[in-house]
Amino acid sequence: MDDMGLSTSLSCLERLEFDNVALKKLPLDPSTEPGVRQVKGACFSRVQPTSLKNPKFVAVSGPAVGLLGLDAEEVLKDPLGPEYLSGSKVMPGSEPAAHCYCGHQFGQFAGQLGDGAACYLGEVKAPVDQSPELLHENPTGRWEIQVKGAGLTPYSRQADGRKVLRSSIREFLCSEAVFALGIPTTRAGSVVMSDSRVMRDIYYDGNPRMERCSVVLRIAPSFIRFGSFEIFKRADEFTGRQGPSYGRDEIRTQMLDYVIETFYPEIHQNHSDRTERNTAFFREVTLRTARLVAQWQCVGFCHGVLNTDNMSILGVTLDYGPFGFMDRFDPDFICNASDTSGRYSYQAQPAICRWNLARLAEALVPDLPPDRAEQVLDEYLPLYNGYYLSNMRKKLGLLRMEEPEDEMLITEFMQTMHNTGADFTNTFRSLSQISCPTQQEGEDESEAIKQAAELLLQQCASLEELKAANRPTMDPRELAMLLSMAQSNPALFQMISDRKTVARQLDRLSRLKELMDTTAEQLRAKQIEDWSCWIQKYRQRLARECESGVDVEDMQRERVRVMNNNNPYVVLRNYIAQNAIEAAENGDFSEVQRVLKVLEKPFSVQEGLEKPGWVGRGGVADSGERDETGEEGNTSGAEARVLVPYDSKPPIWANEICVT
Repeated sequence: MDDMGLSTSLSCLERLEFDNVALKKLPLDPSTEPGVRQVKGACFSRVQPTSLKNPKFVAVSGPAVGLLGLDAEEVLKDPLGPEYLSGSKVMPGSEPAAHCYCGHQFGQFAGQLGDGAACYLGEVKAPVDQSPELLHENPTGRWEIQVKGAGLTPYSRQADGRKVLRSSIREFLCSEAVFALGIPTTRAGSVVMSDSRVMRDIYYDGNPRMERCSVVLRIAPSFIRFGSFEIFKRADEFTGRQGPSYGRDEIRTQMLDYVIETFYPEIHQNHSDRTERNTAFFREVTLRTARLVAQWQCVGFCHGVLNTDNMSILGVTLDYGPFGFMDRFDPDFICNASDTSGRYSYQAQPAICRWNLARLAEALVPDLPPDRAEQVLDEYLPLYNGYYLSNMRKKLGLLRMEEPEDEMLITEFMQTMHNTGADFTNTFRSLSQISCPTQQEGEDESEAIKQAAELLLQQCASLEELKAANRPTMDPRELAMLLSMAQSNPALFQMISDRKTVARQLDRLSRLKELMDTTAEQLRAKQIEDWSCWIQKYRQRLARECESGVDVEDMQRERVRVMNNNNPYVVLRNYIAQNAIEAAENGDFSEVQRVLKVLEKPFSVQEGLEKPGWVGRGGVADSGERDETGEEGNTSGAEARVLVPYDSKPPIWANEICVT
């Protein structure tokens, strides 16, 4: 009876049952030496999270904490909740640790990286009534939980192990938004902010300011990544760096066995031969990665930092930093302002993910023979194309048949969006309003095409928007110098730039010149012409869907249903996140909570949640954060922003947002 009384007096977080298998199965760093250091022969290091001053909840995701058997309201009411979920207090059964990994960053091997701000708290047993669907996704029956921003670890390098409200809110909201879109991802259970502060130079322009420290609770079956296997890498031929556990092949084999046995049990059970087993494992990781990036491409999501240390061994979206959902469609869209070469641009993502898979394969040698890995890598592009086309057919409402010409129809659709500066999310969403042509109606085809073109024209960019979008990002003098150098000293040119970057700048210049010689009326006429041409082909394709005695009305209803379940009404655009961040920095957490509710149902309009409940004023650099006295920062001189619905194209002020 005493035990029962103790159980009921514990907080909901103190009742969580931990089974920290990773720390039992993988080598632990024996050193408890404080500070940054090279960690050899270990996959984890024990750490002690650093407490925050006066932690408090910003928001809690009910669906995410539900994975742990927790109720969001109970968590919010728990007086110890903010302390436990910020790492300020350690839950019973938790064993804080930081994971050691390496990575190729922007194509160069960086050596030891590791959890510089994230802290493994342990693995929580899933509730007994967890859905079979979730158990299929996570066969372990445990959920690893991390707190990100909980202080220094041996892997913090020159950083302080802290995160601030901006980055924490972005990761929290996007983790849950991507999950609601049906894309595999790590989850985010909560955001905690505090009165502790750190200095940050937001734009790397020499104007740092103090910002509040915050922590995100992250949840996943595991946070092991491609880079986890790179700690055994020999000295890199370009950078000279090597993994801290180079030569410890037995640990690599141990970790590979752990990952396959734990997270890919069917593969483990079906293959007694190790080479066959390891090849099947790599094939499954390749398949999951191809499927994942196809899903990203189909919603206009750009990760921003697809280094090997940010690629999950489980094929889920991992590490939300300078991500971005595309507004105006541009295949060269770069969401990370630090990515000046466009290595991780939208259109580069599929190829980069294959490149990262090749680095994983190299890291698994000799457990995975190179010839077997190469055979699997050859399957990647066909897998990706298959997933991409399948998703795109649903987005265009092509449900009854698959035609070879569909790929060209999709390509021409994307090209027309690019040419007209159309909004990615809203243009796809609008397609369900273009109905299948029917002979019975005796409709005027030219009128139907005209109406459809007018519909899509609403999502196209104005002349001024296109001019702004096509201005070169490189100083004209720098561009001229590089062009001259490419001719006179090709070797030096290759050291400081590349032809792709210069070609992109020249394309922008050429397009800008065209636009400077174009009037708004001419642009509108060209946009209508471009869309009319594509819509005619689209309706011809839709007509073939209606052949063979199909009930057109039933098919149209099903088509609209499928399209509206694959083309989101709302995504986490940067301006939506920024508005929520500024509200929170001003002490109002309601907008973060409101946006979370909107993003939990991205395919439907929720009555009463169409517009923000909080809209800041201009001046992103000075967001009016309350200081220690509770007085708001100065926002004088800033003009009030226009209130726009969550499904709107971005307002003018959104052009000022810079994410690095």
